[in-house]
Parts: sequence; C-alpha cells; structure tokens
Amino acid sequence: MTLSVIIVNLNTKKLTEDCIKSILSEGSQISKEIIVVDNGSSDGSVEVLRRLKKEGKIDLVENKGNFGYAKANNQGIRRAKGKYLLLLNNDTIVHKGALGELVDFAGKTPSAGVVGSKLLNIDGTLQASCYRFPTLTNAIKEYWLGEKGLFGKYAPKGKKPVAVDALVGAAFLITPAAFKKVGILDERYFAYFEDVDYCRKVWQKGLKVYYLPSSEIMHYHGATFKKMAKREDQWRKLIPGSKIYHGVVKHYVINTILWLGQKWEKIFKKS
Repeated sequence: MTLSVIIVNLNTKKLTEDCIKSILSEGSQISKEIIVVDNGSSDGSVEVLRRLKKEGKIDLVENKGNFGYAKANNQGIRRAKGKYLLLLNNDTIVHKGALGELVDFAGKTPSAGVVGSKLLNIDGTLQASCYRFPTLTNAIKEYWLGEKGLFGKYAPKGKKPVAVDALVGAAFLITPAAFKKVGILDERYFAYFEDVDYCRKVWQKGLKVYYLPSSEIMHYHGATFKKMAKREDQWRKLIPGSKIYHGVVKHYVINTILWLGQKWEKIFKKS
C-alpha cells in the first residue's frame, strides 16, 4: 500500500462524502486506502460511512464522542497500511492528480518530512496555507516594527516546490522518514497548533517541510475563516494550543505583545 488518506469527521456528512468521492476519482495510479475517523457524529454521518465501508470504499473508526483532531488522526494512523500518511481535512476536494504529485515528490526528495498541497478557495483563488513559526521575535517584528507577514498564514508564489516553516494541516503528507523520527501527533492539542507543532519537530529532526504547488486541493474552510475580520478573534481560538506549543509563560508574553500591538495599531490609525 502506497498511501493512507486519513479523514476526521464530525457532523459534516455531505462534506466528508464529497471529499471521499474526490479521492476515489483523483486518477493517480497509486495504491491507496481511505480511513475515516468519526468523532461521535449525530447528523447521520455514521450511517453513510457504514454504507461506504460496506461497499469497500473506506475503513471506518467510530468514536463515542469528540476525541479531538490530533487523537482522532492518530487512531487512523495506527490503522494505516500505507507507506505515506495523508492527513486530509474533510472540507476539501482533491483535484485530479493531486495525490500522485504529493507521493511522487516525497519519493524523490529524501529531505522531505512533510509535504503540503496548494490550497484553493471555492472560487479558485489561492488560499494561505503556510506559516512562519510564531516566535517571540516574529511577534515583535510584526506588531511593533512594522515587518508585516511574519505572524500568520501566507501563500508562497510561484510554481516550484519551496521549503517552509510549517503548513496548514488541511492536506498534510507525512513521509516514512518523518514518521520514524517524529511519530504521531501530540494528543494534548485538541484542535489547532498540532500542525505547526509537528512541523517544528520535523525541522528539529533534520528534515524539511515542503509546499508543493503542483498538487492542488480546494479547501472550503478558507472562505469561512476570512469572515473573521478581527485578528484578535482568530488568535483567541488558538489560545489553548498556544499554551501547549509555547509553554504558559512564553504564551502570555507573546499574547501581551500581540494585544498591545493591536491596541497601538488602532490608536495610530485614529490619529
């Protein structure tokens, strides 16, 4: 088995079903399996997924409740038979050849630990899918020294693969080398920051994280996320994961820098 695609579902029956259909019709000549982990859905998802399992299209893990994103993915990883592991958000549509591109690049790039697809919005526009590590230095530069683009998501330009600090976990291929050195996701993260944390560990182990624009995947979530106009609202959702990632003391230092920087921006704009 070449590729195991792992999807976590929670009360998003239609999105997950459409995602599975796109994987099955993706077209690459690689052996693959789809493992869906349901986190206690109550919207009829389980019945649909059981049918797909009976048809031989997926493997299914049924949880009694919401175990969180990292733990659910790890359940799928433990069942996986593939050489490569693709953690794929269920609100995605895989474009033709996208999975083959990921596997092909990973196989030809010994330094690769994680490889991520180019994410697209519903209208086909480019979606920010990479991070620079959220360090104290970058927070100061972004919010106090005016060096924009250091703290938050961004989208690399160009058509060539590029090494990046970290990737959004919507389409996240883990190579055998990374799995051997890093292992599974840190289950202390219920939601958010588990992707950045994993990428940091990959770099620490001497491997690299790559953004691969030749692999295209449409991601619905981007359109919703952009509706959150205030950056402080976006940051608030990340607080629990940030405390784990940074440690409590450094989290509060960075959070204070961000808060004061945002207040200063508002005062500066008014004046």
